[in-house]
Amino acid sequence: MLAVAVSVLCVLSCAWLHTSAASRLKSPALPIQSEREPLPSKGLSGCSFGGRFYSLEDTWHPDLGEPFGVMHCVQCNCEPQKSRRGKVFGKVNCKNIKQDCPNPECEDPVLLPGHCCKTCPKDFGKKQHIVFINVQGKEKEDDLHKSYNDRSYLSSDDMGPGESRTDFVALLTGIKDSWLPSSSGVARARFTLTRNSLAFSITYQRMGRPAKIVFVSVDGTTAFEYKVPKGNSDMICGVWKNIAKPLLRQLQSEQMRITMTTASTRRDEVEGKIIKHRALFAETFSTILTSEEENSGMGGIAMLTLSDTENNLHFILILQGLIKHKGKEPLVVPIKVQMVYRQHVLREIRANITSHDPDFAEVLTDLNSRELFWLSRGQLAIAVTTEGHDPKQVSGFITGRKSCDTIQSVMSSDDALMPGKTGGVGSAIFKLHDNGTLDYQVQVAGLTSNVLGLTIEQKPRRRNKRSVLYDLTPEYNGVTGQAMGSWSRLEARHIHMLLQNELFINVATAHNQDGELRGQIKALYYSGLDAPRHELPTPLAGFFVSPPVRTGASGHAWVSVDQSCHLHYEIVVAGLNKADDVTVNAHLHGLAEIGELDDSSTTHKRLLTGFYGSQAHGVLKDISSELLQHLDQGTAFIQVSTKMNPRGEIRGRVHVPNSCELGHRGDTEDTEAEEVLPRDPEELKKDPQTCFFENQHHAHGSRWTPNYDKCFTCSCQKKTVICDPVICPTLTCPKTVQPEGKCCPVCDDRREPKDMKATEKATENPEGCYFEGDQKMHAPGTTWHPFVPPFGYIKCAICTCKGSTGEVHCEKVTCPALTCSHPVRRNPSDCCKECPEEEKTSPGLEHTEMMQADGPRHCKFGKNYYQNSDNWHPWVPLVGEMKCINCWCDHGVTKCQRKQCPILTCTNITRKEGACCPECTDSIEDDEIVMKTPDKRRSWRH
Repeated sequence: MLAVAVSVLCVLSCAWLHTSAASRLKSPALPIQSEREPLPSKGLSGCSFGGRFYSLEDTWHPDLGEPFGVMHCVQCNCEPQKSRRGKVFGKVNCKNIKQDCPNPECEDPVLLPGHCCKTCPKDFGKKQHIVFINVQGKEKEDDLHKSYNDRSYLSSDDMGPGESRTDFVALLTGIKDSWLPSSSGVARARFTLTRNSLAFSITYQRMGRPAKIVFVSVDGTTAFEYKVPKGNSDMICGVWKNIAKPLLRQLQSEQMRITMTTASTRRDEVEGKIIKHRALFAETFSTILTSEEENSGMGGIAMLTLSDTENNLHFILILQGLIKHKGKEPLVVPIKVQMVYRQHVLREIRANITSHDPDFAEVLTDLNSRELFWLSRGQLAIAVTTEGHDPKQVSGFITGRKSCDTIQSVMSSDDALMPGKTGGVGSAIFKLHDNGTLDYQVQVAGLTSNVLGLTIEQKPRRRNKRSVLYDLTPEYNGVTGQAMGSWSRLEARHIHMLLQNELFINVATAHNQDGELRGQIKALYYSGLDAPRHELPTPLAGFFVSPPVRTGASGHAWVSVDQSCHLHYEIVVAGLNKADDVTVNAHLHGLAEIGELDDSSTTHKRLLTGFYGSQAHGVLKDISSELLQHLDQGTAFIQVSTKMNPRGEIRGRVHVPNSCELGHRGDTEDTEAEEVLPRDPEELKKDPQTCFFENQHHAHGSRWTPNYDKCFTCSCQKKTVICDPVICPTLTCPKTVQPEGKCCPVCDDRREPKDMKATEKATENPEGCYFEGDQKMHAPGTTWHPFVPPFGYIKCAICTCKGSTGEVHCEKVTCPALTCSHPVRRNPSDCCKECPEEEKTSPGLEHTEMMQADGPRHCKFGKNYYQNSDNWHPWVPLVGEMKCINCWCDHGVTKCQRKQCPILTCTNITRKEGACCPECTDSIEDDEIVMKTPDKRRSWRH
């Protein structure tokens, strides 16, 4: 029953999220999957909710089954909604009605079983009436995008913090309020705002290549100007970085405009307003609508998508310049919308638009196979015509959505249908053409056996039954590990799924016939960096690390060197973290580094950036001439290091031909001297990556012991100071001593001079060992845990100073064999598990701090992780914490049970607020008689 209950809970939380209060809901949703709801009988309008069908205007309390039961303080109703074509449908709206409870007039109200509100004892036999208030409000008829289709409300506004972005769109047409002739050009601009950077993709027709793009603020001044590079493409890609907060607010409130011009005069200028639109989230097909009239200043765009289960084509039209009307009162204009194939009208819709709101939304239902085929080939057109004495028309062909984003995929063994840790990698890039052809380039490396199949697939309905759409195996070359070719028969549904990130690429091998590697095909947003995304990227795998690492992670990277000898990089990883947990985006997963391939132990590495999600990009400017030479020769590498694999978890060899003879930092000897010797304080102040700590500047990458506590080690990582307490290793010697000025005790194995051999005295290194990790000297024979910034001390490894040679020897800690059946890890950062003395559990367990996956599995509930045997009260949307229900983690499976209540034999039963079980009112009345007088005295004192 629990599985049924949690499915209904998800439906409840989703129904709540679809109301206008969704943005105010801060508590996490339950970790459950929504069920497939039954379809109502044909011809009936209503709502499907929790596996049941409700008629229009029905109200009910959701029943979540055992152990949750009926949510009496949550009331749902099936609201009738009307589409633009007049079709009535139902929409579920749920709210917590506890705040609507009336205030009882009596002193001692009671809560009756099966009720939400308290009543007076004299009202026991009366039926309680609750007025249901719809907090959502009536939806405006002109708010087209809110009822667009079943995916549109999943906009960027409702997404988690790790995916926070906002999409905007603008329609640019010629300026009509000028004595100069209007431009015939029409452009469509799509924008993606992440933090304070705005990436834009602009396509245009019936005009030459623009020279500049200007963002205009609300007061008419230039907020940002972008000079368009020369070229012959009809696509313009750019980024507006570091937007000031006042301008950011203007953008978010839709007060900003954009203009685009081909020359210094306004004759070829087009402009438009930047607006938000939820249809952008679901859009998979698009078109630009232009007029055949010269200097018309008219145009439009259409955003289209296929519905998820049926062959219905949803579309929204945004039109500009078709209606000439300057009056204050809106003018109603009839229009005709036609879907055309080679001048043959296939579908026709007639409707009215207004001069103040020329947008229009509609659904073309039940497209047949021929219409879907023409749609996939870019051969269907949309024509919009105003009707009247002076008809105007704009039209355009429908193609797959265009943008500067790159369709790509990283294949990892962790994402395989049967996850594993092979150390292999797969990488792919795709390009979709207007005629529906999909070009692909794929490469694989580090596989455990020969490739048997390379396929593009849908998400399987069952784990053991894959759904293959296209077989790339014939194009696969086993010698190069690559496949290149074109898929020329994409159906419209395939294009829709591709642009909705719903397709996967799978690599089957002899050892893993269902798939050794698998990756989701999805868009990589345009970053503005000078990276060759049209070329196959450098694959990153555990197989390329020296020595090889068996990991489920993999990745790929685009790297280039510009004319200023600056290094541009974009890295995408998969399997490095669990992306289904949005809280994971706040934690550091690893470090991206670049270095020189060298067999010696003194390999030089430079930090690129920290990894907080699945993507990282940036520009590295201060590069040594040696590293530039290694990049030119193909003897450099990019790798991602993690706390478990500080020497590299995935790596790839990088070859970037360049003609940079001199870098910015001199030769290697000077570089090493610069890293070891203290830099000039004035120079440090000017360095933007410098850290300021304890009234002192520290260079990026440096480590030091802070003044406030000698038992800490601090490091500077790009303006951020990270300090970690020194972790002392466990000593096994019988006698220890505490050296003066040291944090950790050492073994006292001193021997008398007469017992020490002369050869040992001669070979003993009195200075000890210098360890690069913490940049400290260690006494001969001492042991310590290595320090790896910014992760801190690694408890799963231990280093020893070989006194005879002055060398540092580090090895992984060997965990002792345990005899108990359920070992536990005392702390999340501990390396080894122990047998528990008693059943103790910690309140929560962060997934990113799990260092081993053996032993009892933990449970994920909401955004929290729980160890085996942990107990907690579940949280239910609209209700809050269910204190009468206990959940616990049973070897990776969450189980819940309601508190058992005694059977009552009395006739008058009530329930106190906050109590889990009902009580007899007879015993309550007896208690009240005893306490009546003191209660009144207390009330008089107030």
